[in-house]
Amino acid sequence: MTKSPNNKPVYDLEERTFQFAKTVRLFVKTLPKTIANIEDGKQVVKASGSVGANYREANESLSKKDFLMRMKISRKEAKESAYWLRLIYETNNLKNDSYAQNLIQEANELKKIFSSILEKSK
Repeated sequence: MTKSPNNKPVYDLEERTFQFAKTVRLFVKTLPKTIANIEDGKQVVKASGSVGANYREANESLSKKDFLMRMKISRKEAKESAYWLRLIYETNNLKNDSYAQNLIQEANELKKIFSSILEKSK
């Protein structure tokens, strides 16, 4: 779970998804500059940003169908973020491996939250 600067849990999902995307970007900046890391980094930056962007779009949806589609995209992008983060984690000898593990966990938690929202919205 994402924590606020005063170490309290963030329950605002818009803020939580923003913090996730921000933290992913900060993490990517720490990676060794290899061809694989540059390409994987681009992918995870795009996917992590899309999680929150689509969640915000869902909150402003014009119909239930639009809401469900945007939530499914957010869930898909969270799952994709976890994939790229795991790939980076498993193909590098990271000094900050707990940083990567926490991001993978956060991506998986977001995916579960979106799945729960989708289940309750049917």
